[in-house]
Amino acid sequence: MSASSSTAPSPAGRIVLAELDEELRSAVAATRERVAALHAELPRWGLVVWTAGNVSERVVVDRGNGPEKTDLFVIKPSGVTYDQLSPETMVVCSLDGTKIDDGTPASLAPSSDTAAHAYVYRHMERVGGVVHTHSTYATAWAARREPIPCVLTMMADEFGGEIPVGPFALIGDDSIGRGIVETLSGSRSPAVLMANHGPFTIGADGRAAVKAAAMCEEVARTVHIARDGGTPVPIDQAAIDSLNDRYQNVYGQH
Repeated sequence: MSASSSTAPSPAGRIVLAELDEELRSAVAATRERVAALHAELPRWGLVVWTAGNVSERVVVDRGNGPEKTDLFVIKPSGVTYDQLSPETMVVCSLDGTKIDDGTPASLAPSSDTAAHAYVYRHMERVGGVVHTHSTYATAWAARREPIPCVLTMMADEFGGEIPVGPFALIGDDSIGRGIVETLSGSRSPAVLMANHGPFTIGADGRAAVKAAAMCEEVARTVHIARDGGTPVPIDQAAIDSLNDRYQNVYGQH
């Protein structure tokens, strides 16, 4: 769904939420509810401290012909503690990373990682959710600029191989987003360890990206402990492929 049809800007060139059609406003409200709730999962699983970390989700609207992605996404406001987050404080941005007139105070700025999230959405159409944390064990691997080897069936299931390392990039522009896209475009992994920074995860929606973040930290911790006791044994590639196919296409309820 193009910006011209779904998120037409006001005459001044700024998108105003209150001026959008009812279906789109309803989709934005629902996305804000989900993203606010998903942020509560990050401290619950021990993935963040203080105000660090963020979740975003692309707004999807259904006008009777099935779900369609719009040119908007919802993300955490910058520097706000998790106990202060609510659907009303979630910031709405266009895919260029600009905050729209979403009804929040002008002083409520989106996350400092907004440009990175926006870049991912613009260049990876399959992605509907992005998460960033500084979870301890995954970030320790990122500090060493070392990929997490696929030595667990859980890793084969969820990540389809090792969790790769992305390039070092400064915060504030789309450099991190470029690194995420470059690293994950040829990988089955929904997680990347950005060098000296921490994990970023992607998913079909925000919930899937949060799950990937929790799983990334779990395997980072387990492989770290395993390596302390000896040399972890990599899983054969054919077995990784088989495990990943079963988990992604057979496991669970359908």
